[in-house]
Amino acid sequence: MALIFVSELKPVLMPWTPANYPVSMKNLPVEVRNKAIEIANALLREGKIADEGIVIATAISHAKTWAANRGINTDFNDE
Repeated sequence: MALIFVSELKPVLMPWTPANYPVSMKNLPVEVRNKAIEIANALLREGKIADEGIVIATAISHAKTWAANRGINTDFNDE
């Protein structure tokens, strides 16, 4: 994730993409990873969670729940 400093006090987080995502998402199946990226970016836009680590963990958790509710395997495989 790239940081752009709008002022010296407040960095602005750039959104993640399927080509640029947190390392902790690398072992998710592609479909689940893409959903986690979508959720993480939505959380960033809302601005209610300031800690990047919490945003990532929350997004992964919600993406796994989303996948489980659709019968999608959340274990890593070589897609």
